[in-house]
Amino acid sequence: MKALKYILLLLLILVIGFSIYIAVQPNSFEVTRTRNIKAPQAVLYDKIIDFETWEDWSSWVESDPEMTLTIPDNHVGVGGSYSWEDKDGVGTMTTVAANPHNSITQEMQFAEFPKSDVSWKLDAKEDGSTDVTWNISGKDLPFVFKLFSTLMGGMEKQIGPHYERSLEKLDSIVQDDMKQFEITIDGVTEYGGGYYLYKTTNANSQNISAKMGENFGAIMLFMGKNNIKQSGMPLTVYNDMSSANVIMSNGIPVKERIEVPADSDVSINFIPNIKVLKTTLKGNYTNLPKAWEATMKHLAENNLEQSEEKPFEIYSTDPGNYPNPADWVTEIYVPIK
Repeated sequence: MKALKYILLLLLILVIGFSIYIAVQPNSFEVTRTRNIKAPQAVLYDKIIDFETWEDWSSWVESDPEMTLTIPDNHVGVGGSYSWEDKDGVGTMTTVAANPHNSITQEMQFAEFPKSDVSWKLDAKEDGSTDVTWNISGKDLPFVFKLFSTLMGGMEKQIGPHYERSLEKLDSIVQDDMKQFEITIDGVTEYGGGYYLYKTTNANSQNISAKMGENFGAIMLFMGKNNIKQSGMPLTVYNDMSSANVIMSNGIPVKERIEVPADSDVSINFIPNIKVLKTTLKGNYTNLPKAWEATMKHLAENNLEQSEEKPFEIYSTDPGNYPNPADWVTEIYVPIK
């Protein structure tokens, strides 16, 4: 009986000691993880601000197949939310503020515990990648929350690995998304024609993008100095595609013929109203060789003969307005007899 009293007293001392230990734990916590992702800032922002995408890259969902998610109609942008339920309880996440493409502020409520502040910072880098920083913090934590946290190994141990894995999955999904492309043979149609200012150069697969950029930049500068308005999307006319070094004219459409000074490196030309085979590529420009291959194959299989007019591309979307390369649209036109 005496031994039992000592045991009970020892247990009481341990309980009191453990309670004191819990009580003196910090009343706040903060966990932060950062990952550099080779994707435009806007593409990542669009993924994070839409809770409907979270199921695809959440480490918590990956580790608990029994977790159920509820995505309401309002799940994008400020005021958007989602909720989940797992073996530990029910939680909700709500977006409370956003600075498009730069930062997102959210609020997380789990079970009966105090709300936590969640923030995202998207820092665009010069190489086109983005540093994604994900942070969660809480303060004025009650005893029960500190007890739960301590028993689970601390918030850093609970949340840190999930943040790391989630950012890794977000990276992978975004990379896959940006690689998506679609080639559509639209068939035989007519192209209305028109004037365009242009610069001609030769290029190979390694420098073609850079040379296009230089030519379009020079044309835009010429147009700006002479108060000339653009009447259509940029295009490239392929004067010779018979070798690895192509000869191309990069141009910008204008409404009417313009007198260009003889000493200017910019010229003007005209595409007539012509019959063409049209192909549409939706996706990164790096997929253009595949689109051209599909176009030429269609020509051959359908006994379509090219005319003497040169084939050309029109870049229907401005990458500045469409940060995800998977959304870029290029139209290929091959004049036929």
